[in-house]
Amino acid sequence: MTVTIYTHPSFREHDTGPGHPESPARLGAVLDALAEARFAALPRREAPRATREQLARVHASRLIDQVLDEDAPNWRQLDPDTWMSPASAEAALRAAGAVVAAVDAAIADPRQRAFCAVRPPGHHATPSTAMGFCLFNSVAVGAAHALAAHGLERVAIVDFDVHHGNGTQDIFWSDTRVLYASSHQSPLYPGSGAREETGAGNIVNAPLAADSGSAAFRDAYERVVLPALDAFAPQLVMISAGFDAHRLDPLANLNLEADDYAWITARLVELAERHAAGRIVSSLEGGYSLTALREATAAHVGVLLDGAADGS
Repeated sequence: MTVTIYTHPSFREHDTGPGHPESPARLGAVLDALAEARFAALPRREAPRATREQLARVHASRLIDQVLDEDAPNWRQLDPDTWMSPASAEAALRAAGAVVAAVDAAIADPRQRAFCAVRPPGHHATPSTAMGFCLFNSVAVGAAHALAAHGLERVAIVDFDVHHGNGTQDIFWSDTRVLYASSHQSPLYPGSGAREETGAGNIVNAPLAADSGSAAFRDAYERVVLPALDAFAPQLVMISAGFDAHRLDPLANLNLEADDYAWITARLVELAERHAAGRIVSSLEGGYSLTALREATAAHVGVLLDGAADGS
């Protein structure tokens, strides 16, 4: 078993402007963690560009055109939080392409797990709207590719970012081939993710109150999320790996530690081994404390590689 790291220089060139929390330094922190000796031998792959056909499975043409518009101003503000610079379209294409390539590799060889060290994040991007720092919904593009190109019938997306992935939920709201499960702080941006939001029975939300920590997080997975995933029996497990529920994160108020990310990753590895021949594709979403990003990335990728968390 190994973990392939998908990344690209364009991810650091995506410039959101001075003082923006979704900064290139985030990717630097993630790559610093992956420079540890235990990860030195992991294969690295250059993220390819997603094709328009791949994007169009989950996004409307007008959003694709908006992001890829070569005649638009070099600097653009798409919403109060979401900016584009000259390198942003390339980064967004390659972030989605990284997940597509990782899906291809995992289906070809289940021993090839993947972590996509990408930015911008994606899970707030809806079918028609870029928002919340997100341009294209990379994990959704990858999941749709698994269905369309590989004929999978059941794909699970697990999202432990502190913010609810409203875009992913919207995209797969009525598609019972995809189970979307999210733990997130509530209330918090973007205001979605109530327990009652269940789609066609394929949406599982586990909102957590501000100041919740390890006990509440693990209980939500043990009682709500993991039983739903087991019942669904996915053929591929995809992870929207946001690390902003960490206690150090400046944009939210949950109190997770790196050990909690190791714990949930181990549970998802076990799930993938039971149902999906071990196939797991993980992609970076949020996380705005550089210290927390380094710690959580190392914990997450370490378990993807070894299959278990210390003390789990």
